[in-house]
Amino acid sequence: MHLLTKVSTLYYVGQQTQQEIADRLRLSRPRVSRLLAEALERGIVQITIAPPTGLYTDLETRLEADFGLEEALIVDVDGRQSEEMLRRQIGAAAAEYLMRTLQPGDAIGLAWGTTLEAMVQAMPRRPTDQVRVVQTLGGIGPPDRDAYAASLARRLAALLGAASVLLPAPAIVASTAVRDALRADPHVQAALHQLDALDVIYVGIGSLASNPVLTDGQSLPAGSYDELRRAGAIGDVALRFFDADGVFVHTSLDERILGITADQLRRHGRVVAVAGGRTKVQAIRAALKARAVNVLITDQSTGRALVNRTS
Repeated sequence: MHLLTKVSTLYYVGQQTQQEIADRLRLSRPRVSRLLAEALERGIVQITIAPPTGLYTDLETRLEADFGLEEALIVDVDGRQSEEMLRRQIGAAAAEYLMRTLQPGDAIGLAWGTTLEAMVQAMPRRPTDQVRVVQTLGGIGPPDRDAYAASLARRLAALLGAASVLLPAPAIVASTAVRDALRADPHVQAALHQLDALDVIYVGIGSLASNPVLTDGQSLPAGSYDELRRAGAIGDVALRFFDADGVFVHTSLDERILGITADQLRRHGRVVAVAGGRTKVQAIRAALKARAVNVLITDQSTGRALVNRTS
């Protein structure tokens, strides 16, 4: 026991290397390594990590375990801040995550929404090698808005010095006949064919009740909103709607959408959701249950609300 404590003190407190300890105590280096491992097993050495203020690693770990996430990233946000400031801070964290994980040759899928717009707004210029930015959903909402899907894809590609693959079509069309005609367009085909070969997809999470684009009476075809409510939809990822249990609902709207499908989202290895705020908690929880998201970037209040009601 004395030797275990002595070796551990020299290593962890005295900051001596294993070889220095071996020479000092006339032991072999492999034996020093075994003694350090034994000290951990017996509890003689106990390692405690004390995160600095503003980090929420315990909450991130809980979210990852509860929802099977590859990674959760919690942003420290003052609860008194406006929704606009909340989006900006979550977007800035998403930009940092994109920069940290970006690899040469990556194909980045990008959906639409104000939080993703905040991510693009926070991105620095960074030359990349053979990166592509692919628009995963046709345009929805006013085309002159910064959060419009084609605008986001073009801007992100410009910041990364990457190629952009745009989906030059509306997200929702008038009929299946129009959808089929647009799918025959070579530019639309080029974008749709990329959707199974993306390395990462960045999405927002929409709430059916609070998303102004979905409730403006213009973006969705007449009767679609009521049909979604009757089907139990509460939120969406890239206009693929799901209920509170995380089950994707099927309505007539599905047949008129040009963009990534629910099956493609669920099959993908890395879908990064960038979303937060009190009005989106229920929709975010349902999206996580749907296994449509592998990585979640959100704020601490939303994270706590998610783990407090995981059933």
